[in-house]
Formats: sequence, C-alpha cells, structure tokens
Amino acid sequence: MLTPVHTSLGALLLWQSSSGLLLHNGAVFGISSLLSGAVLNPSRDNIPIIAGLISSVVPVYLLAPTLLPSYPAAPNSVTSLLATVGTGFLLGWGTKSGRGCTSGHMLCGISRLSPRSLIATAIFFTTALLTANFVSEIPPCPAGTPCYTPVYPSKSELAFMLGATVITFLANTLVIPRVMNRSEESRTIFSYLAGLEFGVGLIVSGMADSAKVLQFFGFLTDPARFDPSLALVILFGVVPSLITYLFLKPGQGTDRKEGKPAKPTLAESWRIPTTTVADIDWQFVLGAMVFGAVWGLRGVCPGPAVLRSVLQPVWGFAEMSGYMIGSSI
Repeated sequence: MLTPVHTSLGALLLWQSSSGLLLHNGAVFGISSLLSGAVLNPSRDNIPIIAGLISSVVPVYLLAPTLLPSYPAAPNSVTSLLATVGTGFLLGWGTKSGRGCTSGHMLCGISRLSPRSLIATAIFFTTALLTANFVSEIPPCPAGTPCYTPVYPSKSELAFMLGATVITFLANTLVIPRVMNRSEESRTIFSYLAGLEFGVGLIVSGMADSAKVLQFFGFLTDPARFDPSLALVILFGVVPSLITYLFLKPGQGTDRKEGKPAKPTLAESWRIPTTTVADIDWQFVLGAMVFGAVWGLRGVCPGPAVLRSVLQPVWGFAEMSGYMIGSSI
C-alpha cells in the first residue's frame, strides 16, 4: 500500500545516515562492500556499521513493532534452501562485480553526480523492472485493494518515526560536531550510529519489505499492484543528499579558518571513490545486470537482506552463505 508518510520519513533517515557517514567519517555508505568486508576483511570501518544495521531491528521491535515487514515463509526444504543460497550467491557476485548496489550507487553515487553510478543504477534498475514484471510474480495487496491506495501511520508509529528523524538530525548536525573529536574511537562510534540510523530508515521507508519493492516495479503489467511509495526515497533521500554534496562539497572544500583543504569532522582524510566511466568494463555491466535480476526476482538487496536475516535466521543463513561465496569470487 502507498505509505507517503512512512517512506518520506524513512528516506530522510537514509539521507542523514549516508550523508553523516560521508561528512563525519569521510566514507561512502556502500552496504555491499561493507557487508562482505565485515566477514572477509573485518575492520573498524565496516564491523561497527554492520553491527549498527543489525541492531536497528531492536528499537523498532520494542517501540513500533507494526513497522516491521512481513516476509514470505523461510526455506523449509532442501530445494528452497539451495535456491536461497543460489540467489544469495548471485547477489554477492553481482554487487561485487558491479562495484555496488542501491546504497552505494543510487543513494550515494547519484547524489555525488557520479556518471559511473548513474550508469550502474540505470542498468540494475531496468533489469529489476523487467525481471519483476516478466519473470517474478508481483504480490497483490490485501483484499484486492489497489496497491496505490494510501495508508497512514498510527499515532504510535508516527511518534516513533518523527522521534527517530528529529533525534538523528540533531545528533548529526549539532551534537556530533561539537561533542566528538577527530579520532579513531569517534569514527567507530559514529559508524555504529550511522548503521543504526540506516537500518531504521530501511525499515521505516519500506525498502526492507521485499513485497513493497516488487510492487514498486508493478506499473508495467498490473497497475493495481503498483505501489509508488519508494519513489519518495528519491525525493527525500537522494535529492537532499545531492543538495548536501553540492553545498558542502566534501573532499573539495577549504577550511575557512586554516585555509587548507577541509577534512571530515571525525577523520583525517576522505575515502571517496575516484573511479570513472573509463573504468567500466564488461564485468561491471554484467554484475549490475545480475544484481538487478536478483533484486527484481526477490525484492532484496544487501542492506535489507541483513535485516531480514535477523528476523528470519534460516533464510539469513542460506542467503548470507551464498552472498559471501559470491563476494569472494
């Protein structure tokens, strides 16, 4: 169902977490590389973010459990278990070969005006759209109600979402720059907070709901199953990130007091990708297509896959096992 309030507030959380990680820690919020790195090459740069992402389920469960998505049944046979491992493998290989997913390319890359990310997003989004409509089965909404019918949050849901959005904004813009110093410990703490914010944003926006993702692609073949909610992620997630990047120019600006290149709030240097369109090869294109096919088939990308793994451990074990194998090849 269309969730204009939920998705708009969730998108603002995604903006705050991704822009905060860039401005404070100097790093890009690319979940696919962070996830594989947390297992294959653990460090202070990836473990805290994934830990924050995992723990984001806790405040939602305790304070607004109705916001948690409902998932299809977990694998209950050898065949379904192997199929889940297979899609996890393709998800891992696709995001590794395509150098990113919806967070790194669409949310962070497009907002940094990266032509390479724009191309990757166009490839995997088009592939997902075609796969969802002509290969997968887009789920209907309850009782035959058109999926574009709007629904609004309850008072408790609205209080939680507004509280999370306001607290995140105040913490990122006022508290962090004034209270925390430029150090490794501060970066670690904020990495955890950014992962926590991002996870709550995925849940609140509906990005963590695989059925809602598939319904977003539904306008090609069955308008009654089309849920346009996730378009608001572009309006309230990508656009604010773009404005933040254009005004603050991370990695490019100058510190007015010192007259030197500006640094992130908590780090000594920026870690922004420098690859260009010239670095695109056949593997990049194929990887983006494979990722798009899995996204359109299951409605799951790496960040939401982590959250679903917490809520559905059997599914998560199979999916993440395949993902890590795919990421390591």
